[in-house]
Amino acid sequence: MKAVIMAAGKGTRMLPLTKKTPKVLIEVNKKPFLYYVIKHLNDAGFDDIAIIVGHLKEKFQPFLEKYGFKAELIEQLEQKGTGHAVKLAKGFVGKESFVVLGGDNLWSADDLKAMAHDDKCYVAGIKVENPQKYGVLVEKNGKLVKIHEKPEKYVGDLINTGLYKFTPDIFKALEKIKLSQRGEYELTDAITLLAEKGKAKVYTLKDYWLDLGSLEDIPKVEKFLKALGEN
Repeated sequence: MKAVIMAAGKGTRMLPLTKKTPKVLIEVNKKPFLYYVIKHLNDAGFDDIAIIVGHLKEKFQPFLEKYGFKAELIEQLEQKGTGHAVKLAKGFVGKESFVVLGGDNLWSADDLKAMAHDDKCYVAGIKVENPQKYGVLVEKNGKLVKIHEKPEKYVGDLINTGLYKFTPDIFKALEKIKLSQRGEYELTDAITLLAEKGKAKVYTLKDYWLDLGSLEDIPKVEKFLKALGEN
């Protein structure tokens, strides 16, 4: 199965590091974070990978060559959101199912592999103690009902980790969504359309989810990777 990594953002919460380095190439445990993302994908059997690039796009090819990775680079000329980013991968994925993930997040190879076990669309979730900070997944009998973005009231503790498995149906849904209030095409809006038709399911992670969201996360992620024996 093919995998699409979203890595075009400017990473403003990682300033000043992201002035000269894409967020996903910030070093963690002496290697760019994207190294671990691609390594886990390869370990899970994904060897056909595309990376959506934008900010400091010229840094990616040297990274791939240095570590011996193979990936197709797809440029997102304008920052129009995650939905727009996935649409750019339509030519790469063709008529196949594919996995989409954020390049600033990390999942285990086992969980990545589990996303590819059938021909349905999936959103990967994990239970947390502070769900109000995230998009909360509401599911019924394994099917996704709704995604509540940063709900003020408690609706559940299973949150969206930004790992998805799609069939080509996602592109039809992406054609129907409109710009959000923040001026972006939101991938979650398209997923909501699939959920309304009963075409989206929820996969609860068995292992872990690491989020490299801000400068404060770097030492936490380094500690976790060292405990895993990653190098």
